[in-house]
Amino acid sequence: MAKEKILFHSEGIPFVLKQKGEIRKWIKATIENEGHSCGELSFIFCSDEYLLDINIQYLNHDTFTDIITFDNSETEGLIEGDIFISIDRIRDNALQFKTSERDELHRVIIHGILHLLGYKDKGKELKARMTEKENQYLASRTF
Repeated sequence: MAKEKILFHSEGIPFVLKQKGEIRKWIKATIENEGHSCGELSFIFCSDEYLLDINIQYLNHDTFTDIITFDNSETEGLIEGDIFISIDRIRDNALQFKTSERDELHRVIIHGILHLLGYKDKGKELKARMTEKENQYLASRTF
């Protein structure tokens, strides 16, 4: 059985995630609540430019985005992947949506986890369901 491991890295930017232990527990609880197990997850915090390069290279999208999720799961029910998050987008989105950077970052983290769990967000109904799930798990935070 794969070992649970949730890693956080910064790539090319001076960013340090606060409350790593609590966030790991929250991610694991979210995955288990959805009936899955947590395998190896890597969160890579980066700049707009870094994520734009990935977006162009792997998805053929020439646009800024806040998150790109790569699903590395090979075993049914075991969630594994690499999640790239633009801290530039998090900061801009927090201002735009009038929320804290912390809450916006947590929303994007759980958004990536929900994608790995199979939730989609293309189309009005799927996006509404994704937002509902994000709100559910944001409300479940105890930190």
